[in-house]
Amino acid sequence: MSRFTIDPNLEQCPDFTSAIFQGSHTPLLGPTVNDTQAAVTLQTIWVATNATLKAQWQQQLDTDALAATKQRCLLAEADERRLAAQKLQDAVIAEEDRKKNRIHHIPIPDWPRPTCAAATVLICDFTLQKVDKAQFIELYYWTNKGLADAKLDFHNVDDDGMIPMATADGTTTWLPTSATCPAYGVTADHLLSPLDFARVIPCYIASLEQRGWENSCILMLAQFFGALMLHDYWTSDDVFEQHTLLTCQEEQCHAWHQAIPQPSGAWNISVIDEVELSRTYDRICHPDRMRTNNELNSKVRSFTETPHINTNLFIYLPPSFLFDSQLL
Repeated sequence: MSRFTIDPNLEQCPDFTSAIFQGSHTPLLGPTVNDTQAAVTLQTIWVATNATLKAQWQQQLDTDALAATKQRCLLAEADERRLAAQKLQDAVIAEEDRKKNRIHHIPIPDWPRPTCAAATVLICDFTLQKVDKAQFIELYYWTNKGLADAKLDFHNVDDDGMIPMATADGTTTWLPTSATCPAYGVTADHLLSPLDFARVIPCYIASLEQRGWENSCILMLAQFFGALMLHDYWTSDDVFEQHTLLTCQEEQCHAWHQAIPQPSGAWNISVIDEVELSRTYDRICHPDRMRTNNELNSKVRSFTETPHINTNLFIYLPPSFLFDSQLL
């Protein structure tokens, strides 16, 4: 069906009694039909035809409106998909920029310069790189000596020195030299004193929070360190028991950090394994026991290898002789 270009509602019924329509009367005239009746018939036909055209016109309007609505929906959906894709692309670009230029996106709080007593501790770049990658790092870097070394290196390091490093996805990134070199003379965790260990933990937990670690992981580590310091071994007079706790902490943390990126994942490190703690104690005490046994065996061997003394050569002296003042 061809489309209408003129609205039938705007058309007016012509006057079929006028002389201009006399030619239209001729086919309708007959013995019983005059010009007036022919004009009425023509008017009836026009009205019926116009009503049909009006219905077709309204159907065309409804079809056009439905098609326009569908087109608007398709355009709206296309715009939404385009905006979602653009938003996702912008988010990916922003995330890549935050990873490459982390220093540019660090928020700076609007507060006055802190005093020396309240100043934030300075952690070396090597330590922060390890923390960001969830890798094991010695607690030495948060001790007083480790913080002092970091401050000294901060004043002496060459910020222009860069070293290429391969990332987990195979790409290459450039890192400052200070972020790839560990400090000299690092003390292992099991060699720290209990006092240094207790001082380090708050600074270590604060660093994890500042570097965006998950709260559940931070809480897990905090509970683990707290459980160690609340253990009976912590206040024991036996130095081997204290050494056992620090050794267990180092070994457990090292294994826990290594298990994080693995498919099987890590575990709840806050739960202390008493069986493993006992094994660690036996392993630490074993060298000292062996040394004690060797010394004892050496003494026994030297005593048994000494030549027998002839007791018949001894001379009996009475007690009065031993206490005689003239002989003294």
